[in-house]
Amino acid sequence: MALATFWFILTAVLWTGFFILEGFDLGVGILHAVVGRDEPGRRAVISTIGPLWDGNEVWLIVAAASMFAAFPGWYATMFSGLYPAMVLLLVALILRGVSFEFREKVLAPHWRRAWTVCLSGGSLLVPLLIGIALGDLLYGLPIDQDQEFTGGLGDLFSAYSVFAGLTLAVLCVQHGATFITLKTTGELRGRASLLARRVAPVTALAVLAFLPWTHSTAGKGVLPNLVALIAALAVLAAAWLVTVRREGWAFTATTVAIATTVLAVFVDLYPRLMVSSTDPAYSLTVQNSASGGYALKVMSVVAIVFFPLVLAYQGWTWHVFRRRVSAEQYTVGGATGDAAG
Repeated sequence: MALATFWFILTAVLWTGFFILEGFDLGVGILHAVVGRDEPGRRAVISTIGPLWDGNEVWLIVAAASMFAAFPGWYATMFSGLYPAMVLLLVALILRGVSFEFREKVLAPHWRRAWTVCLSGGSLLVPLLIGIALGDLLYGLPIDQDQEFTGGLGDLFSAYSVFAGLTLAVLCVQHGATFITLKTTGELRGRASLLARRVAPVTALAVLAFLPWTHSTAGKGVLPNLVALIAALAVLAAAWLVTVRREGWAFTATTVAIATTVLAVFVDLYPRLMVSSTDPAYSLTVQNSASGGYALKVMSVVAIVFFPLVLAYQGWTWHVFRRRVSAEQYTVGGATGDAAG
């Protein structure tokens, strides 16, 4: 296997890992004010991801860094063309991150409401914007023969790319609602379970529409490949499992669904990295955008050594913080620790 292809696969895995791990974090952020209807409830919901969210977000940094190191042409064209969306994404990530800490610094209701809005809004914008960006890679953007973006802001928002963003956003909501049912007790768990059951049909319909649209956009017809078939089966299984209250298996199913939905984009994109709507001959590919052979060799050794260590550490973190939380822990007389930490 050529090293350039290996790094395309690794980049796809890193983006998939980001959505698997950060997906439920984002879903919890979107839903925390709906599931937790008072301050103790909201703090309890936030605490379910308190020890995890910042570590999960590192996958986004590593995924972007792998693009920069392995495919500098892809990184340059994508991030310059999507510059307005990337700036908005950074703002959303910053507001989301600081809201975990700042909301506890002042007890005034209006202060906490403001940061609640930042957390919910930022958590929604992240999958929406990244989904639009991934959709743009496959749908195509105006790119000239020098691999430079020549379009405007409006070119970023095709019907397909916007639907890709909405699909990933609703998948994150489903993933997050199912996660909350696994990590909470009492009324919080009941409300999260109800939300998961209500969102499940919408999520299934979105994914089942997105998969053939993706395959067709790639010029490969509408019949699904193996990855798309697994995604369809997983999202249907998740909808059924939340209905019969099998939350553990439902979370497994949403994990598979969100992973294979993201992978479906990369599978249909290969061997291209970024499609040019100006002329298909101008499209960025794995071969014409890769770094030199020596750089890829060095990075491959580093990845092979450290990637298993990262997986082991994250697995250990999940094991340590596996216990459920309840709203009673955050009432007067209960635990008063920072919900985000």
